[in-house]
Amino acid sequence: MKIEKLNEDKIRITLNLDDLKEKNIDFHTFMSNSIESQSIFLDMLDEAEKKVGFVTDDYKIMIEALALSNGSFVLTVTRFAVEKQKNTYKRKRVNIKRKNPNIENSKAIYEFCNFDNFCEFCNYLQQHNCTTSLSKVQSLYEYNNKYYLVLSEINSNSQKLKFFYSVVTEFAHFVNFSDLFESKLMEYGNIIMKSNAIKTCVKHFCKL
Repeated sequence: MKIEKLNEDKIRITLNLDDLKEKNIDFHTFMSNSIESQSIFLDMLDEAEKKVGFVTDDYKIMIEALALSNGSFVLTVTRFAVEKQKNTYKRKRVNIKRKNPNIENSKAIYEFCNFDNFCEFCNYLQQHNCTTSLSKVQSLYEYNNKYYLVLSEINSNSQKLKFFYSVVTEFAHFVNFSDLFESKLMEYGNIIMKSNAIKTCVKHFCKL
């Protein structure tokens, strides 16, 4: 986890894939308003205080959380001075502003443990009318007994994209995208569905 002090009242926290695994964080948990996500943010603020002296006691806190296409998260933390009051609460209250994922490469790869998991995911998307306009190409590969959904030319303006990202981690794991890994899938993997994997799966393998 990288902590940078941008100015006296603002820091940036960057968490890579290893940090997320260590803290057992996924997209759904991180972008929710659950007690668990609040606890995660508060622990990070405590660590920021120790590392860069960013004190947040008696301050109002705003956190902007941005999910990147490579699976990492960037947090921008801003503190605002507030008037001290008697009998103040012991723990800080955190106002978290979450942003939509930033699709830098307009591509993403997700790993499914088996084909059934992929079908369950597609069925869930169908039930919530979220099978179209996500990306121009959706390919499914089988490689080393795992199934990989490759999204190419992602439509960052799609109204369904936020919902897609909020549920996909319930069924699959994000793979740090690289052209090399996609080339490996194309060369050594088996192409199961070439261009419209989600709709094809819904049509042939999912219950209506």
